[in-house]
Amino acid sequence: MKKFVMAALGGTLASVVATTQFVGPLLAQEQNRPSSVYEQLDLFGDIFERIRAQYVSEVDEADLIEAAINGMLTSLDPHSSYLPPDDAADMRVQTRGEFGGLGIEVTQEDGFVKVVSPIDDTPADAAGVEAGDFITHVDGESVLGLNLDEAVDKMRGPVGSEIVITIVREGEDEPFDITIIRDTIKLTAVRSRLEAETVILRVTTFNDQTFPNLSAGIAKQIEEAGGIDNVNGFVLDLRNNPGGLLTQAIRVSDAFLNEGEIVSTRGRDPSDGERFNATLGDLAEGKPLVVLINGGSASASEIVAGALQDHRRAIVVGTKSFGKGSVQTVMPLRGNGAMRLTTARYYTPSGRSIQALGVSPDIVVEQPRRDPNAEEEETTNRFSRSEADLRGSLDNDSLTEDEIRQIEADRAKAEEAAKLREEDYQLAYAIDILRGLSALGPKQ
Repeated sequence: MKKFVMAALGGTLASVVATTQFVGPLLAQEQNRPSSVYEQLDLFGDIFERIRAQYVSEVDEADLIEAAINGMLTSLDPHSSYLPPDDAADMRVQTRGEFGGLGIEVTQEDGFVKVVSPIDDTPADAAGVEAGDFITHVDGESVLGLNLDEAVDKMRGPVGSEIVITIVREGEDEPFDITIIRDTIKLTAVRSRLEAETVILRVTTFNDQTFPNLSAGIAKQIEEAGGIDNVNGFVLDLRNNPGGLLTQAIRVSDAFLNEGEIVSTRGRDPSDGERFNATLGDLAEGKPLVVLINGGSASASEIVAGALQDHRRAIVVGTKSFGKGSVQTVMPLRGNGAMRLTTARYYTPSGRSIQALGVSPDIVVEQPRRDPNAEEEETTNRFSRSEADLRGSLDNDSLTEDEIRQIEADRAKAEEAAKLREEDYQLAYAIDILRGLSALGPKQ
């Protein structure tokens, strides 16, 4: 059978801790025999036959085999797993950017489903699900004791149907329910916009659309700004981006680099290691770059942040990333299923692995959590006055009318930036950095 291998860094993350005990003559006999691979396979066959013949109710043999395969893979690490035909088909659809569901990337921790990140503009995002949330119940049924695939299956359902998930969130005293209406998830890999003179590039996932969307978005915003000379810098927003395709992470990194290593991978056999290098051509034309990350930035996002940080091409701002430094290869199997197997670790250009450690930002900036019950504070004082408000005050005789208008326009931009701090403090901080660098002028 022809084998097709795809390196994937995103997808549903799985972790299973299973304790199974076989008690009785069967185990006692095996303990007294020399261990070998073939004897262990014989043991598996004996157990399979006894389950099929003696279990209290009739079992599906195919389900037993699938469970055994999945148990073998999930015992290796949190990201290796067996994908039955339906799940394998779903994964192939997701890398193209459209699928049905809630719109969350999940892993498993302490037996509960943990949200790695909600996907922008999806039902879960709109309902208020946050990175780091624990899902303890689905429609009132506990997910404790289920493996991740089983828990995810409980969250699946027809588009338009309702689901209630119970959330435990840090900082909240009690669990609470969130009601979500399932929908078709259409991923827009990159959204771009201008914020004053700054180009904002919001990258939500790394699928087949990511680099084409990024390239087109940069070109569009530069044109809208009236040329690159009118752009003071770029913000690459990777917050709550759970990852995706390794190839796309490399291309996105390359978009801002002219040379040097982007990432290297090292497998079990040193000869299988690979290095990926940048090619000439910086789409941002050397303009300053800020990368935003948080605890929901995983995998491919960390490759990009780590590469740009190591090359000192970007200032990384936010909070520590998720810390997934391994590469999964998806191998099609007979029967249209697939095996997702961890085959390598990846390393940033400086040779560091971020496995379990994450990427540490150059500037740590927490995103303040707004209290929905708090009253809005008055931002302006109606009794405040300036010199210009005083009766008979002198005019400014050092500026022309055009210069005064320019000062007023700059002040209006600064006030708009202040409003952004209320909506997205981390993004406003990144824009302020670029504005400060622009004020210093180009390097001499």
